[in-house]
Amino acid sequence: MKRVGIGYDIHRTAKGRRLMLGGVEIPHTAGLAGHSDADVLLHAVIDALLGAAALPDIGHYFPPSDPEIEGISSSVMLAKAVSEVQKAGWEIANVDTVLVAEAPKISPHRAAIRARVARLLHIPVDCVQVKGKTNEGLDAIGEGKAMAAHAVVLLMSKVQGPMSNVTE
Repeated sequence: MKRVGIGYDIHRTAKGRRLMLGGVEIPHTAGLAGHSDADVLLHAVIDALLGAAALPDIGHYFPPSDPEIEGISSSVMLAKAVSEVQKAGWEIANVDTVLVAEAPKISPHRAAIRARVARLLHIPVDCVQVKGKTNEGLDAIGEGKAMAAHAVVLLMSKVQGPMSNVTE
């Protein structure tokens, strides 16, 4: 059995914060605002993973109202999501992502981001894709006031056979 999940996230840019994308610190004039390190790419991957496994979303596991997790690394959050997905009987086959931002350019950092995401997901690098797009100057993203990410993941059941993980 296979399942597909999609994820999306958006964060405002914020001066004075470091920019984390895909678990990699990227040199830039601004980071992203958020309760965690605001890694928009990993947040989209987390929701895609949880959605494909029919598990609660990122806010269930990491509520933004919880002061105990303020500033948490999104890599730690992703590790929790991967663990939950594996406990539910799923393996990650691949992940495809799109980062939408006017700056910085993603191409100089693509290899490092792909490698980091692959390590965090425990899958080969050739099973991870990261693409960069701009909004051509349109809306908050186009004005450099925000960054967004989309992710699609494919999960495969660890147990093969029809309806192997269906319960009543």
